Amino acid sequence: MSDCLFCKIIAGEIPSAKVYEDDLVYAFRDINPMAPTHVLVVPRQHLASLDAADEASDETLAALLRACRKIAAQEGLSNGYRVVSNCGPDACQSVKHLHFHVLGGAQLSERMS
Repeated sequence: MSDCLFCKIIAGEIPSAKVYEDDLVYAFRDINPMAPTHVLVVPRQHLASLDAADEASDETLAALLRACRKIAAQEGLSNGYRVVSNCGPDACQSVKHLHFHVLGGAQLSERMS
């Protein structure tokens, strides 16, 4: 999608602090971190949210979750981490491109948006 922020980041049109990439997934540091480690993991394929998961291959969906685990290990989050995906306006999804937040590096509160 030509107007999607994350599609532009994946295409290299907007700079990012890349953490991980493979054929299906791109991951980069959040510019407004909510934890000491805050990485966004996105599919290269544009999908508006988790509600569009039926439009993705099982391979892409599995690659997203495997990337979250790899990034957590790469970032040294051996004491635990959180994976979050906001879906839709009531969940405060700010970019309409499926993404997972990998958060860690400190004890996280039980309540986090």
